[in-house]
Amino acid sequence: MSGWRKFEFFLFRYVPDAIREEFVNFGLILTEKNPEDVGFAGTRFANDWRRILCLDPQADVEALERLQEDIQGQFSVLKDRLVLLRWLEESASNLVEVSSPKVCFSIDPVREIDLLELQYLKVQDFASAPKRKAVGRRQYIYGRMRDAFENAGIWEFLVKGIPVAQYTRGGDPFEFDMGYPLKNELRLFHAVSLKTNVDAGVMLAARYPAIAAGMNASRGVVPVLTAVVDDGLDKERDEIGFALAMMKENNIEISPVAEMPMIAERARQESGA
Repeated sequence: MSGWRKFEFFLFRYVPDAIREEFVNFGLILTEKNPEDVGFAGTRFANDWRRILCLDPQADVEALERLQEDIQGQFSVLKDRLVLLRWLEESASNLVEVSSPKVCFSIDPVREIDLLELQYLKVQDFASAPKRKAVGRRQYIYGRMRDAFENAGIWEFLVKGIPVAQYTRGGDPFEFDMGYPLKNELRLFHAVSLKTNVDAGVMLAARYPAIAAGMNASRGVVPVLTAVVDDGLDKERDEIGFALAMMKENNIEISPVAEMPMIAERARQESGA
């Protein structure tokens, strides 16, 4: 598909006790393979050792820092992933493991590696984070979507946080939650809660036609959007009925969150993951 590029990444893990199978990710490498065998390659490492020290208070942080420097140095000259892995296996201690490769697709590899760093390496400072009384309905739906895709074994295959600014106007903050390319289509999924407020659904319906037209015009991509909504919606409520009808009229497919296992399985079959 025009614009989409295929990458694979693998994680460096600190494993103090192989029997317990507990580990902490502390680094990653993202590489691209293309017909010319030359593509993007980048590394990221954790800049905070708190997670490792929580798992193993006796961890030799200085040794890990030296290993990190060695990996970065070798990566600058050993672009071949297999050669790099062989070097790591020979030089690293048995406290460090390398994950199996994971596949992802992205238009922007720099943004992709930044997202992977945020997902796998960043420390969440719960002490300073504001406490929330309850998890928002949209966040709940998003969590159920993620669970379904993870259970189907394709979460790592999906593209997450797909921005629309390049198809609309610079500075547009909206992003679709996730998606995957399929031939000339881009299958998109977005969590939308209508139980407490229908504004998000109405806004999505109003904006989607222009976004879809922009994707098609600039990339030759045909977007297919599924809005994943709350289970048990009262469709007799005028505002909910209006929001659902507006989304359907603007070519947005609608599925309750209970259908996510079926959606994820279809995605697994279509993606070949």
